[in-house]
Amino acid sequence: MFDTKTATALQSIPVSNNTISRRIEDIASDIVMQVIEQIKLTKMFALELDESTDVSGEAQVIVFVRYQDCSDIRENILFCQNLHDGAAALTGKNNGLMGWIRKKNPKVKWLHCIIHRQALASKRMNAHLHETLNEAVKVINFIKARPLNSRMFKLLCQEMGSEHQHLLLHTEVRWLSRGKILNRLFELRQEVHMFLLEQKSAFSSLFENQDWVCRLAYLADIFDKLNDLNLSMQGFRTDELSLNSKMCAFIKKSEFWLKKVQRNSVSVFPTLDKFADDSEIDNLNTIRDCIREHLTKLRDELVSYFPSIMNQDRTQDWIQNPFVEDVTSSSGLSDKLTENLIELASDRALELKFQNVTVSQFWLEVKGEYKELSEIAMSALLPFGSTYLCEVSFSAMSLIKTKHRNRLSVQNDLIIAVSDIEPRFDNILAKKQPSFSLIFLNADKMGELEGYVQVTGADINTVTEVHKQSPEHLTIQGYKQFIKLRHQNHPLGKKGGGVACFVREQLASRLLQIPYIDGDDEMIWIMIRPKSFRDL
Repeated sequence: MFDTKTATALQSIPVSNNTISRRIEDIASDIVMQVIEQIKLTKMFALELDESTDVSGEAQVIVFVRYQDCSDIRENILFCQNLHDGAAALTGKNNGLMGWIRKKNPKVKWLHCIIHRQALASKRMNAHLHETLNEAVKVINFIKARPLNSRMFKLLCQEMGSEHQHLLLHTEVRWLSRGKILNRLFELRQEVHMFLLEQKSAFSSLFENQDWVCRLAYLADIFDKLNDLNLSMQGFRTDELSLNSKMCAFIKKSEFWLKKVQRNSVSVFPTLDKFADDSEIDNLNTIRDCIREHLTKLRDELVSYFPSIMNQDRTQDWIQNPFVEDVTSSSGLSDKLTENLIELASDRALELKFQNVTVSQFWLEVKGEYKELSEIAMSALLPFGSTYLCEVSFSAMSLIKTKHRNRLSVQNDLIIAVSDIEPRFDNILAKKQPSFSLIFLNADKMGELEGYVQVTGADINTVTEVHKQSPEHLTIQGYKQFIKLRHQNHPLGKKGGGVACFVREQLASRLLQIPYIDGDDEMIWIMIRPKSFRDL
């Protein structure tokens, strides 16, 4: 935001930790207040919440809210709060947050994060593939978890001219971990095999087993497809309808892959297909049986986690596109609303507008003419489809609250970090008691004073040892000047010295004559009165 010189000047301004903390709290409170004010103007809103543990072991819950304004759907963080020991679980059916809210509003709708459900459904696999995955992770850990092995493997890759020189560590926490680490391991399989032989590791035999390498290639392919699905569902302003459409497409693609494998073709898995061709493997019966079993189980797991997708419920298709032919036949609307939908779908001007705006923007724009249809559409588009925003915020939290700052109360800092709402600084300042801002410095730094003034906007600037500067340097534009130099015939024989004070012109200031003050003293008495708070 500032250049180097300005940033240096800002860092030199002494501000206590308590002052900074209070200002952060004021800004965060204003942001949250703006969100609450917007929520009060709407009929409905949606919440997204998730819980995680920070670096100090404290459980933190983050809540985002989504609401509509006059033009589009908005989403913003509502609060972050640490959960004390004994706090109820977020989704407890009876005693948790879900049970508590349902007591207040039995009609509330709950949705488990679609991305989390997809990740859970993708975890289960048959024994052979599970064993292959575990062995691949052990190989990676053997190299990566030992610094000496990691350095030696890097040198080997450099000598062989490999595109990559490092393996990737596997972690259960990161959603995209499996696909990336398996692809990298397969790409470096020859280098890994040679390294394991040099280390006389028993893992080297795995890469001499074609069936094992084939399973590794298949895992790299299938998890790469799952990664693509996962990434496509991440992002801001995602809704349940669009994410369910992506899941439905993936389930149908898995059925297509299964049919291809049943026809003795693995062309839909490029890594495995290329390895089979390069290695001239004619008999893939063993790996095909393994793939068929896994794809069948994967499809069944996805259907069990997303039962509504396969029910072919088309009653909400008109929300995503009201201009599709015969969309009214399965709308599930009343006769009156169906007639309104037909009228809307026949409007060519609205159809052109639909092509240039988002779905939510379109339904808000037609609210004046088709109020009931708009409200039904917005009730379906408003709920969050995933906890992506919470996950992003937890990543931001890990950067704010580190092991070196593990006692930090992160709530207000996080709100400011992830919110895109501009704080109302005028409102914040209006609640504060007026006070002057001052800068004290020596004349040696007179050249830096104007920079300080531009950055801080200080009301009063005092300078000592002004004898070191020529008179033309003792000026600041927009400030009234008060200077007192030391008498040349000082009774004590002192030389040099002198003080100066620069007061903002918007302030009423005048020099005071104090009778009992010795004229030889380097002292200035000035009366300063603000005309109003905005003068400061």
